Amino acid sequence: MAVLLAGFLGLLVGAPAAATAETGASPGTSPTSVSGTFTPAGGPAHQAYPSDFPLPDGFPPEGIAIGPGPVAYFGSRATGEIYRADLRTGQGRVISPGPGTPSLGLKIDPRGRLFVAGGTGGDARVIDTRSGAVLASYRLATEASFVNDVVLTPDAAYFTDSVNPVLYKLPFGRGGALPTEVVRVPLTGDIVYTAGFNVNGIAPTPDGTGLIIVQSGTGKLFRVVPSTGVATTIDLGGESLIDGDGLLLDGRVLHVVQNSLNTVTSLLLDRGATSGKVVRRLVDDRFDIPTTIAAFGDRLYLPNGRFTTPPTPTTPYNVVAVART
Repeated sequence: MAVLLAGFLGLLVGAPAAATAETGASPGTSPTSVSGTFTPAGGPAHQAYPSDFPLPDGFPPEGIAIGPGPVAYFGSRATGEIYRADLRTGQGRVISPGPGTPSLGLKIDPRGRLFVAGGTGGDARVIDTRSGAVLASYRLATEASFVNDVVLTPDAAYFTDSVNPVLYKLPFGRGGALPTEVVRVPLTGDIVYTAGFNVNGIAPTPDGTGLIIVQSGTGKLFRVVPSTGVATTIDLGGESLIDGDGLLLDGRVLHVVQNSLNTVTSLLLDRGATSGKVVRRLVDDRFDIPTTIAAFGDRLYLPNGRFTTPPTPTTPYNVVAVART
């Protein structure tokens, strides 16, 4: 976690390769190892939807959000700029200038509003993806903070803080209207904040009644009651999700990006997210500390954070795609 934190603080002052996975054929069985090379749908000659594509030089990414359609959004950890890429071509452009502080976790709603976690800026923004305009800004914390990720539910947006044991809630009004004030939901129950990075990625439970959070420094996964903040440890049968970063719920499968391990671990959860079992561990030679994850079609897309590479205005960054199942 020291590497991860150093990478963030430092920012603030090719060709597809072989992939390897452990996968379980069915729930209740042990993962088995398989390996191969990811080939885009349509075969090697298929030119659309590249399996990796570049971001602008000097644009260190963190979050990713996809949709509607084959469009992906990325935020810069350095400047907070928002970059939009066409997944069909891999080409894109900056659509929204940054505030000079990070843009980390991202989520987009059906109205085309992009919700942005502001990292050490202690804030959140909502951006109109059509115009790039900032629709609303929120001061989430006045103390030292690290607003890391965001999840959208039908009635609110919830943001995590890797330094303070709290969720920040933006409750939606009628028709999805944005609020004027932020609600703080203290995290209690089984979770105990420790030195270093704590809560990072966040996702809904399969049944839609709760939230799932990962604690990077301990490798634990928790189910949270949104109305109270009470967190209960999810039984993973002794498995650890150390360095857990972005989360993606896909049905009952939760994909967990373990950034410094260059691994995506997939778990099959029960509907209430009280327990889960590892069904796949995916590594890929193209991973260079991936941070977050989003799905489109039969692929999962991950930006490479490259936390161990000194950031410069010419440092290259990219996004890679792997098979969804």
